[in-house]
Amino acid sequence: MPKKPGASARSGEPSLKISARGVARLQARHPWVYRSDVDVAGTENIPAGSMVRVHDQRGKFLGTALYSSSSQIAIRMISHGSVADLPGLVSERIRAAIAYRKELVSDTDAYRIVFSEADFLPGLIIDRYNDVLSLQILTQAMDAEPVRDAILQTLRDGFRPLGIVERIEARIRELEQLPPRASSLLWGEKSSTEIKMNGVRFYYDGLEGQKTGAFLDQRENYAAAARYGHGEALDVFCYQGAFALHLSLQPAPKCSSVTGVDSSRPALEMAEKNAALNGRELEWVEANAFDLLRDYAAANRRYDTVVLDPPAFAKSKRDLDKALRGYKELNLRAMKMLRPGGILVTCSCSFHVSGADFLKVVADAAQDAHKTLRIVENRGAAKDHPVLLNVPETSYLQCLIMSVSD
Repeated sequence: MPKKPGASARSGEPSLKISARGVARLQARHPWVYRSDVDVAGTENIPAGSMVRVHDQRGKFLGTALYSSSSQIAIRMISHGSVADLPGLVSERIRAAIAYRKELVSDTDAYRIVFSEADFLPGLIIDRYNDVLSLQILTQAMDAEPVRDAILQTLRDGFRPLGIVERIEARIRELEQLPPRASSLLWGEKSSTEIKMNGVRFYYDGLEGQKTGAFLDQRENYAAAARYGHGEALDVFCYQGAFALHLSLQPAPKCSSVTGVDSSRPALEMAEKNAALNGRELEWVEANAFDLLRDYAAANRRYDTVVLDPPAFAKSKRDLDKALRGYKELNLRAMKMLRPGGILVTCSCSFHVSGADFLKVVADAAQDAHKTLRIVENRGAAKDHPVLLNVPETSYLQCLIMSVSD
């Protein structure tokens, strides 16, 4: 990650030593060192969330990190040099992230501004939703008041928003031993607004919904799916209707009908409002996706386009086998429902399911369904969710668009 030019260590800044294995991770440009690779004796008096100077076992200085007293990821590197002013460095990197997006993002007023390690700001997520900004703080260091103040001031200066909301992941705060908070409006007077992605309009409520309120990482995939979708379309795990609405609106829609399926009634109610906002009436079905696909397949229901965008099935490595079975079942049933020449858009947002794993699962499902697949596009997250080459955790979203033949 970038060095801070001209920076020097603060007097009395804590330091610690890491094992050869930890050193190897840092030399490979991965920013995490696990607690098992940290000299425990050196951590006894380090305050939670401190900046620490990191050394190898011989005392060679390796850089500056953010320390967590509770996480298994004990340190997250913030610089391979010295850092004198953490709030100042955070402000500088937020401004750099804003500038980076200006070069990459178009046709939307909703996108990710800061993507944690991928923007050299571990533990910080910031999204823009038109005139409302949303942030998530996931580590002790980023939760310190001087850093929080720097984040808010930089965002106010950079965007002049009407509101800044904080979305809370209660489980993460508990794991980081941070005091409980509720999602709230941190600054300004507005927590909801309208956004536009690829010409499609959506309502946004910063204090409701999943993640930070929308799935911005799929933004470019929504438009890609719309380029190929045609005929009768089924959007499974539709959430608030983003794939479904893109299929029905953009560009020059080729879908004669679009049905969205989700198990969440509030999500479907918002999907219906989003459809009305765009002058569309779509069919929304509240159902368990696995049950619905089984019933539709048994009833010989057929479609020309099917979208599968399930939640993460593998939250940890322990869930991997179960997740792979789930992905296979979904894709198998979807393929059986597709007419020859149909389009399957299938996604995985489970980091523990690699791209190779996902391709194999889909290939195995195609074999069992007696279908032949041609990959039209093999996609990942939108460009505002950058991937660091040596940090595989930043690459988590798979989106395959395929043509299906008997």
